[in-house]
Amino acid sequence: MFDVIIAGCGPTGAMLAAELRLHDVRVLVLEKEPESVSSFVRVVSLHVRSLELMAMRGLLDRLLERGRQRPVGGVFAAIATPTPAGLDSAYAYQLGIPQPIIDHVLEEHAIELGAQVRSGCAVVGFEQDDEGVTVELADGERVRSRYLVGCDGARSTVRKLLGVGFPGEPARTETLMGEMEVGASQEEIVAKVTEIRATHAVFSLRPFGEGIYSVVVPAAGVREDRTEPPTLEDFQRQLRAIAGTDFGVHSPRWLSRFGDATRLVERYRVGRVLLAGDAAHIHPPAGGQGLNLGVQDAVNLGWKLAGQIHGWAPETLLDTYQSERHPVAADVLDNTRAQVELASTEPGPQAVRRLLTELMGFDEVNRYLIEKITATAIRYDFGPGPDLLGRRLPDLDLKQGHLYDRLRQGRGLVVDRTERLSVDGWSDRVDIIADPTAALDVPALLLRPDGHVAWIGEHQQDLNTQLSHWFGTPTDAPR
Repeated sequence: MFDVIIAGCGPTGAMLAAELRLHDVRVLVLEKEPESVSSFVRVVSLHVRSLELMAMRGLLDRLLERGRQRPVGGVFAAIATPTPAGLDSAYAYQLGIPQPIIDHVLEEHAIELGAQVRSGCAVVGFEQDDEGVTVELADGERVRSRYLVGCDGARSTVRKLLGVGFPGEPARTETLMGEMEVGASQEEIVAKVTEIRATHAVFSLRPFGEGIYSVVVPAAGVREDRTEPPTLEDFQRQLRAIAGTDFGVHSPRWLSRFGDATRLVERYRVGRVLLAGDAAHIHPPAGGQGLNLGVQDAVNLGWKLAGQIHGWAPETLLDTYQSERHPVAADVLDNTRAQVELASTEPGPQAVRRLLTELMGFDEVNRYLIEKITATAIRYDFGPGPDLLGRRLPDLDLKQGHLYDRLRQGRGLVVDRTERLSVDGWSDRVDIIADPTAALDVPALLLRPDGHVAWIGEHQQDLNTQLSHWFGTPTDAPR
């Protein structure tokens, strides 16, 4: 019997498996697709908050050497704006990287920590009871665990079997995305794309090297049956309709079609079954937030579910996964709705886009939207307190190294400038750094394993109260 079965080994599932393994949780990841090497290089962006989480877990260097750093300016609705000066992060950029590399790095990380991953194993059913969940696979095998987490994407089998509401809007517009070779010259492509994007935000030809381009073009008028995969001829026809040329596209490596459906589950948890990533929320890819949102779900959930399994979690801790992440996803859905409207070629949305472009010339507006897209503005509701309470803490230089290096094991952390505090009673779950030189404007604080500030103060009794609130009853004897 496993502690947790995870359906889906994409970035969300793999990250969750690794987070659970940091706490010695027995994890089985079931991936319905057989093992294969992706032949395409679909590039996605890791935003600032995700880069911070990768740094916390010691994964960032593996990704940096395979990706390309880009400015964070110009992310919202593809409106060209500069990156504001002084963004509050050591990782104030976005990392463009092929998604297969992210998939591989995170899966490898989970396996290194001891997770079991089975490819070609599709979940087709499950039953839960008071003690656990029995999961049925497509080949008839039945596997038992204490919890099941559906990280199996937008068409999640786990979500459908769970029967939770998935309200929202169906797709109104659809887009073709593919990777292929292009015969036209770079000069011709740049000139034409610049001209077209003045009125068509959903249009791009972006080089990847070796003659391969990413091609994104509206799918209006392409066959109505979405179950039929797009063809090269579909791309050629749409390119000619919009650009007057198909740029000589040929030799496709990967072709896809996606819509702007926007939905959010009503509940992230039903008993012993939970949902994360695209299984819980879908939205247009505007701003490149989907993968980031899922990875951040995983880091929020992992330590809480581990605490539930090991028996130290306070009674309401696992419920905070829903109360914290559901509003974050709702906000992402709203900002992608807005970005989709701004991509419309209709006169009204185009007028709003021009107005917003002017407003984003103000640093405060530009910064606000960038912090929203990159998830650095998130503040969980931990009750009244200083503005820092509930927010993520940027990486800091300490006399003992970097702050994020001390979060690699997924444990809580007290940063104590007073040198008077202790975590006796919780040292099996929480570490402490006594550093009067730490670059903080507060005497001491408590960080959760996901890097969010859970307490600010200087008194031991107050700290003990918050340690109990987040990390349960003290168990180890005072040293």
